[in-house]
Amino acid sequence: MVETNGLPNLSGGQTPDIKSLDYGYWANEVLEKLKIEKTYIAGASFGGLICMKLGIANPEKIKAAFLLNPGCLQPFSLTFKNLYFNLLPILKPTEKNVLKFLDKAVFSKPNHKLSERSEKMLVEYEVFAISRYKDNTQKPYYMDKQLEEVDVDIYLLEGDKDLLFPFKKSIENAKRQINKLKEVKVFNNVGHGIETHDKALNYIGKQIKNYH
Repeated sequence: MVETNGLPNLSGGQTPDIKSLDYGYWANEVLEKLKIEKTYIAGASFGGLICMKLGIANPEKIKAAFLLNPGCLQPFSLTFKNLYFNLLPILKPTEKNVLKFLDKAVFSKPNHKLSERSEKMLVEYEVFAISRYKDNTQKPYYMDKQLEEVDVDIYLLEGDKDLLFPFKKSIENAKRQINKLKEVKVFNNVGHGIETHDKALNYIGKQIKNYH
């Protein structure tokens, strides 16, 4: 398993070079091991970057890709507000600070939220991961000209409350650089963690059902 952001484990953090196509080759190996010849794929944030790498390395494996607030269409936002809420739990990993980060950057209550039980579990996990795990991973980056090499149908799903990668800039770059951008869907009052939003998942299911 490739090391992923925030995942506590025993590995040394060796990962493919983020700017190479190695994540794409790795994703293809996963599909081969699962004996999947061609499929739909979806990726949120860092996962969106992996989708695009696979779309360059092995486009023949993809029927269509769904990018959810992907971390490859623009650089990480350096606004004061975004940096503050991202750094707060890293500098002081308490449940209160993690919850503040989740509320302000990842979700958008009351429209976009987890159940009380799920939120509690996530906060406990984040506190554990941040305080116990040394993050050696490279971070997502703006793929820029590499985006133009992707030769698969792309659907872009954006939350209008995403602080990490503001949606308007991502859409602008996607329309300019993704050759097979089929559709852009913006969800109102949804934060970076769009993969937890039921309407976003329902949209993906509907597109797959009607895909030709």
